Amino acid sequence: MKLSDLAKKMVYTILIIALICILSSVIYHRSLDFLPFAFGVLLGSAVSIAKVFLLERAVNKALEMEQKHAKNYVSIQHVLRLLLSGVVLVLGAIMPQLSLWGVAAGILAFQVAVYNVKFTAKN
Repeated sequence: MKLSDLAKKMVYTILIIALICILSSVIYHRSLDFLPFAFGVLLGSAVSIAKVFLLERAVNKALEMEQKHAKNYVSIQHVLRLLLSGVVLVLGAIMPQLSLWGVAAGILAFQVAVYNVKFTAKN
C-alpha cells in the first residue's frame, strides 16, 4: 500500500512523539524502571500508526463508493478505530508490564499528528 504524503507525515510525527516520550522517561528514571512506560508508548504508538493505515484505507475505499454507503462505511471504520484504541488502553490498565500512561501517550500521538498535519499543510 502506498501511503499519501499526509499519512507519512502523521507516521513520522507519531514516531517523533514516541521517541520524545521514551527519552523523557529514560532521563526521569535513570534506571530500568522506564521499561513499562516505554513498552506502553511503543504499543500505543503502534496502534496509532495502525490507525493511520486504517484511516487511509477507509478514505480511499470511501472515495470509490456512492455517498450513502461511504458515509456508513466511514462511520463504522471510525468506531472500529476507537474500539481498537479502547482495547489497547484496557490492556495497558490490566497488564503490569505496561504503563497505562505510556499507552495513553502513544494513543494521543495520533491526535497530535492530526493537528500537526492540519496546521502545517499547505493550503
